[in-house]
Amino acid sequence: MQTTTMKDIADANSVASQASLKSRIRASLYGVALGDALGAPVEKLTAAEIRQQYGRVTGLATEWFRKDESEDERQGRIRGNGIVTDDTLMTICLTKVYGKARRHLDAWDMATEMVRQIGWERRWIPELQRETQLIERLFYPEKWIFIRHQLAPCEPREGGIGNMVNCGAAMYMAPVGLANACDPRAAYDEAIDFASGHQHSYGLEAAGAMAAAVAAAMIPGTDIETVVETTIALSKDGTRNAIRDIADVALRLRGQDHATVTAAFHEVIGRYSSMGDDTRRHPEMAGVPTDNYQPSRLRAIEELPIALGFCLVNRGEFRTSVLDGVNSGRDTDSIGSMVGAILGALHGEAVIEDADLRMLNEANRFDLLAIADEFYDTVKDLMAQDRERTEVRDRHRRALMEPA
Repeated sequence: MQTTTMKDIADANSVASQASLKSRIRASLYGVALGDALGAPVEKLTAAEIRQQYGRVTGLATEWFRKDESEDERQGRIRGNGIVTDDTLMTICLTKVYGKARRHLDAWDMATEMVRQIGWERRWIPELQRETQLIERLFYPEKWIFIRHQLAPCEPREGGIGNMVNCGAAMYMAPVGLANACDPRAAYDEAIDFASGHQHSYGLEAAGAMAAAVAAAMIPGTDIETVVETTIALSKDGTRNAIRDIADVALRLRGQDHATVTAAFHEVIGRYSSMGDDTRRHPEMAGVPTDNYQPSRLRAIEELPIALGFCLVNRGEFRTSVLDGVNSGRDTDSIGSMVGAILGALHGEAVIEDADLRMLNEANRFDLLAIADEFYDTVKDLMAQDRERTEVRDRHRRALMEPA
């Protein structure tokens, strides 16, 4: 494996500082899909199991560890060789919600257009190898959006209340960060408002933190250390503490081998997350009292802190960070997609590898750059609205300061 040097990192950072808005949006959405597709074949395996069965996942041409199971056991799904999961599909849906609204979003947009995107719009679902509604593929906490807003209509800002607290909102929040490029506070606030229709407690907090990290990464000339510091400053409670503690370990363990770093991350995140290595559901769990995945000010999802940790360990280097994330086990596709979204936004499209882009497009029957460019046009409109609003506000404030 080729070793990344400090000069390589410096050169990449120099290119990143010059990357345009379009370039960063392209790279961030590519990063979501790449990390998702790399992590999907090994999701739910532990880091040790990945090392035992694969050595190390290094590319998209990876077979699913469940490929030899029966179709019933796999619930009719396929994975591997570039196929993305709901992380990418939900991210794309959110770009479409922005495209319909042509403005910043709130919980009412979750209750209306996001419901339409997941519940009524037909699209190709790669894992199912057929065209259908996305809700047919979603995990139950994501189906909750449809249940709460259409089947049992609620006040939109209360839509997330009662849901299983998980990473399901954070995993597709990158577009909120892109729509609020260079303004992490605005990205955090908008993500909290919009995602309150889906998640609550530390699942909602993670959505805000994820959007903030992407928005911070869009600032020209920034670095990954500043991105993480900004995310910590905006985050609250257990989410803030988990990111901070993982960051401390990441900075201390730079240069250590992947197994050592992963073990250290898992030891830290165990204080905040109940996931652990046993990520599967069992009949024996039914009716067993537990506070797992329930609201808490002390807990955090593990995907975002670990994703930021690998970004820090590798000084923001794109591909190594994504691969380290997907080889760390557990919720590998979500970790990989979060790393990809943040570092794609940081570096711009210099991180895009043509062969991987072709494989992603062919395996999933979409055109990632076309999707990104369509979203770019939307973001340009949002930025124009932001500038006009700011100018009007500042003009009124100046008038307030003038003597009567």
